[in-house]
Amino acid sequence: MSDTEDKGYTVKDRRFHQVSEEEKTAVTEEETGKTAAPEEEAAPEEAWDAKSGPDEVPLPEITFSSFLFSLSTSAFVHLGAVPDPASGKADRNLSLAKQTIDLLGLLREKTRNNLSREEEDLFDHLLYDLRMRYIKEAG
Repeated sequence: MSDTEDKGYTVKDRRFHQVSEEEKTAVTEEETGKTAAPEEEAAPEEAWDAKSGPDEVPLPEITFSSFLFSLSTSAFVHLGAVPDPASGKADRNLSLAKQTIDLLGLLREKTRNNLSREEEDLFDHLLYDLRMRYIKEAG
C-alpha cells in the first residue's frame, strides 16, 4: 500500500428526473442560498386544458392542415411576403425561407399517399406557391 490515504469521494446527482418537489427545492435553496417561493402546479392534463385569458386570442384547432399553414406562413415571413408578427416589419431571410421550404418538401415526400385528397392538394399548392415565390425573390 502507498503512504497516501484514499479519502474517497461523493457523487451528487443534480438531475431532477426522479426527484421530488421538496428535494428540488432543497437543492435549489442550497445552491442559491435563497428560499424559493412556493409555486402552484397544475396537473399536466390541467395545464393542457387551461382556458385562454381574456386578452388572448383562441388558437385554431390542431390539424395537419393548420400545421402546414403554420410552416408555410413562416416561409412567407422569411421571404418578406408577410410582415413578421413580432416586429411588424417585412424582412427577407432567404436561407431560412429555403430551409423551411425544403422541410415542407421533405414532409411531402414522407407523407405521400398517407393524406386525404384535400390535404394532398393543399400541400402541393402550398409547396408550388412557396417554391415559385422563392425563385422570384432569389432571382
